[in-house]
Amino acid sequence: MIIKPGGETAMPDTAGQGGANHGDFRLSITQALGDQLADALDGLTPAPLTEPNLAELEDRPGVYQLYRNEEFVYVGKADKSLPTRILKHLRKVSGRQGISLSEMTFTCLYVAEDFSALAPEKLLIKNYKKRGEIPWNSNGFGNNDPGKRRDETVVKENHFDALFPIDLDRTIPRIKPGTTALAKLLAHVSKVAPYIFRYEKKKMGSAYKREIQIPETELTVDQLFGLISGNLPEEWQITVLPGRVIMYPDNRRTYPSAWRYYRGEQVIDVEPEIGEAGEIPEEPDAVDDED
Repeated sequence: MIIKPGGETAMPDTAGQGGANHGDFRLSITQALGDQLADALDGLTPAPLTEPNLAELEDRPGVYQLYRNEEFVYVGKADKSLPTRILKHLRKVSGRQGISLSEMTFTCLYVAEDFSALAPEKLLIKNYKKRGEIPWNSNGFGNNDPGKRRDETVVKENHFDALFPIDLDRTIPRIKPGTTALAKLLAHVSKVAPYIFRYEKKKMGSAYKREIQIPETELTVDQLFGLISGNLPEEWQITVLPGRVIMYPDNRRTYPSAWRYYRGEQVIDVEPEIGEAGEIPEEPDAVDDED
């Protein structure tokens, strides 16, 4: 008889050995760690997902959990800074239709830097999926750009981007009225928009340095994209996908999941293709959340 952690007893595995005087004993250290992490997180009280609350956190690595209307929806990790990582999720949710930051809360737990080698978020994911929780860990909620190879895929109806498509009616802060270069405006929108804006730089030629007049009034993302599109070479288009916006010299191409195109002065709304609910291909940070 062997004593396991917690006082439980475990009998050696001698099945099929005909009463042999030796056997196998297996103790899952990683499962024990996952259980302890889950217990520690479960003992915390969720706080509203706001910038002031995140500002109170220390810049330390750790694991965190997100809740929507008190439902536990996502678990992740930060290798360097919990507030920096969680802030990315705050920005993402803030730029979506059909969901509000007022619905979101979070908890987090600091861990030692060398603990990340044990992949604590994977331990937690395994633990919680058995309980039927964390639906956003398997619906494409990750923050990283999935890349051009995913631009022409059909988004499934249970994908986060299909459930909560990006909001083009949000205003973009900190744009100074007056004349600015197209390159500078593109960089600004890419930096402050609450979703991915990916665009081609090298093929734009002299248009990249073209001067654009920014009006005094506050502009929405939709108005900015219209302004940018009107100053692009003829073969360029801006394509709005459910979860991101892309800009390339491909105005003859259509994308299955696109729902809006900006082509010169034209704004064209189309009906996107939505696939049946099913397994979502894992995005780069769907499990390993990097800072």
